[in-house]
Amino acid sequence: MVINDTEAILDLFRVLLEEEGFEVFLSSYPMQKTQEIEHIQPDLIILDFIYGSQKSGWQMLQMLKMYRPTSHIPIIICTTAIDEVQEQEGYLSAQGVKVVYKPFDIDSLLLTIKQVFKTSSSALHNRDI
Repeated sequence: MVINDTEAILDLFRVLLEEEGFEVFLSSYPMQKTQEIEHIQPDLIILDFIYGSQKSGWQMLQMLKMYRPTSHIPIIICTTAIDEVQEQEGYLSAQGVKVVYKPFDIDSLLLTIKQVFKTSSSALHNRDI
């Protein structure tokens, strides 16, 4: 599942990830979609860490990791907030959250996704993002 507030970015992720063979779910209003995420149970969430404000991205990340039905889902955050994210590096690492800093190239994003699936039990599922 890709969570971002920009439709053009969501479309870009959809095309890129579908070309790689992933089934992709998109969400532009994540705070209202927790039950949807729980229902879908994606194998991975790619979260735009600043989809309006850093606080909203942080709240969404916390909610996903603290809510039992979604806490096991690996998360990759995409962000330009390098300093803010580096300050939280220990917490993010302990939660198994990977970080891709913007701007990023497609190959580094795909490599990070593959690393997540390689180390995650969700790799045994259908590879839904």
